[in-house]
Amino acid sequence: MTHLSTDLTDLRTTGTPGEGAAGDGARSGCPVAHGSDGVWTLSTHAAVVQAALDPESFSNAVSRHLQVPNGLDGPAHAAFRTVVERYFTPGRMAAVEPVVRRVATDLVAGLTVPGQVDAVEVGAVFAVRAQCAWLGWPADLEEGLLRWMADHRAATRSGDPARTGEVAARFTALVRSLTDARRAAGADAPDDVTTELVRDHVDGRPLTDEEIVSVLRNWTGGDLTSMALAAGVVLTHLADDPDLQARVRDGMPDRELDAVLDEILRIDDPFIGSRRVTTRPVTVAGTQVPAGARVVLSWTAANRDPAAFGDPDVLDPERNAPANLVWGTGSHVCPGRPLATLELRLLVREVLAATTAVEPDPDRPRQRELPPAGGFAVAPVVLR
Repeated sequence: MTHLSTDLTDLRTTGTPGEGAAGDGARSGCPVAHGSDGVWTLSTHAAVVQAALDPESFSNAVSRHLQVPNGLDGPAHAAFRTVVERYFTPGRMAAVEPVVRRVATDLVAGLTVPGQVDAVEVGAVFAVRAQCAWLGWPADLEEGLLRWMADHRAATRSGDPARTGEVAARFTALVRSLTDARRAAGADAPDDVTTELVRDHVDGRPLTDEEIVSVLRNWTGGDLTSMALAAGVVLTHLADDPDLQARVRDGMPDRELDAVLDEILRIDDPFIGSRRVTTRPVTVAGTQVPAGARVVLSWTAANRDPAAFGDPDVLDPERNAPANLVWGTGSHVCPGRPLATLELRLLVREVLAATTAVEPDPDRPRQRELPPAGGFAVAPVVLR
């Protein structure tokens, strides 16, 4: 569900949305930059879309680890997408909505109102509880998963392969303990999404343990952080825009609210970018990129490209929706978007239902997240 990459550097500073090399590239109209580290960064909307729509030239097979389905291309990717997308159909989302709503209601009921909260922290706790409820994981994993999220973010920022490898191994061990227990239970395994995945098939054969772990890592490992970052961006934006907040409180329809959420995330996209590797020489905006080049698609910069959006800070969901790249585009567009949007919408609804106002916190400054993530590391708001 996320575009977060673990190897992105120098794409964003800790200032306002769109700052840094990638943001500057989009504003100046420079579509392609070749860094001293050898990485080619695509920054304009047109350049990013070109690469995203051409997986034959810009391969997603960038990791030495199996990544299902986002690290696959061609028929293999299509086969696994068919499997994964079955878990995010409209019917599935309708069935899980009461579960996620209950998680959001219980979480918000535990907040102190009036009081001060960190929107990112609220988002992190909500993400863990919602994902555990959806997957059928025990609630007592919450503390360990929150600790893992913090360790994962710190390890990723460090760029130390040993640290990132250790954190990844811990998560794999956790997932394997859950899937192994379901295999051992056989017909007595709980009736939940994790058991269903353990028993699922691709191209007529059972999924391997490695494939199952990869799917679950994709659904949880990155998505927990993604939801926390998205909650921080959305709740602070609503705090800064009381008129928009009032419109949502007045009963804005779900479809309209979903479009507003997408647009807020476009303005301050916490999903910085995705990696690719070129399979052959390819020309992007007149620049020749060689075969075998490491490439970054800067979603953040593309989503703030004036050529596509005019003034990138103006919230205009209807106008900007067709070009919005928050969830990607092309064959690798985020398959978990329906669940992510549902979770974020329900969290916003419950926070607003329990308050009369959400306001900026005058006593605590916000802190921007560091690459390779975007959004806020700390996003204090006041609940009235």
